[in-house]
Amino acid sequence: MAPGDLVTLPGHVQFGDLLLGPRTTYGWQSLTGWEDTPGYDSGTVNRSDAHGAYPGRLLAGPRTITLDGVVIRTDPGRMSAAVRTLSAATALRDDELPLVIQLDDAPPLLSWARCIRRAVPVGTGGYAIGVVTGAALQWEATDPRRYSVIEQQVATGLPSPEPGLDWQTTPGPERLTYPLNFGVPGSTGTMLAVNDGDAPSHPVITFRGPVSRPSVTNLRTGEVVEYDIDLAADDELLVDTREGTVTLNNSASRLYTATARSVPEQSLALAPGASSLLFRAAPGSNDPRAAASIRWRSALW
Repeated sequence: MAPGDLVTLPGHVQFGDLLLGPRTTYGWQSLTGWEDTPGYDSGTVNRSDAHGAYPGRLLAGPRTITLDGVVIRTDPGRMSAAVRTLSAATALRDDELPLVIQLDDAPPLLSWARCIRRAVPVGTGGYAIGVVTGAALQWEATDPRRYSVIEQQVATGLPSPEPGLDWQTTPGPERLTYPLNFGVPGSTGTMLAVNDGDAPSHPVITFRGPVSRPSVTNLRTGEVVEYDIDLAADDELLVDTREGTVTLNNSASRLYTATARSVPEQSLALAPGASSLLFRAAPGSNDPRAAASIRWRSALW
């Protein structure tokens, strides 16, 4: 199931395969931590010889999201089953699941989180009539950014010239038919990625062979990721700039192939707005089958 597949109405909250909100068993009243600023670690240092401080870098910490006033409604005598379903969907786990929330008619937003708290008041009256009020759920998202549910992707081949007209076989000017067909436009090796949010987004870059020493350059920042590796026609090199990993064919790490001019993978991010990225390779590596693609989601604080 793709993230947010069950979200169709304002007020829907989907965590993994669990859906809460309108027309479900689990209603809710308030949400905190979703639109709030996450906590920050500040690198600001006080001045030793003057008032004030030297401004340091601000790094956002995990985001804590709390759903309060959860109401569970079932048929009389069916409350235990609904609570067990909720318990199984919010059980303690090591990995994070998609948390998708739609507040109004605007598109929903996505985060990855783990449920760290579940509170369900128990009373014989509520269980008997099928109504429990005052329950609560709390999640922690280690990445405090929120993302668009729709993932975008662009791809390109290595730069190649346009074929143009073959003047040896083209008829004389008096017999030319306009508009002239200059052939399929050549590839520029450029990809345009647009981050519609207000936070940097870390893309996933995929190189496909045959190609030698593939690289991607962010023209907006000048940052480059480049790998001294030869990829065969069936090889795929996956660069996850969020996790800082470089994997060949989904199995073997090739992080050590980064060249001296390559920045740390986590340094390459798409700033809000448009970014142009260039796909290049070693001189002489010009196979038309070689390709690079970039996947990303717009990111918001």
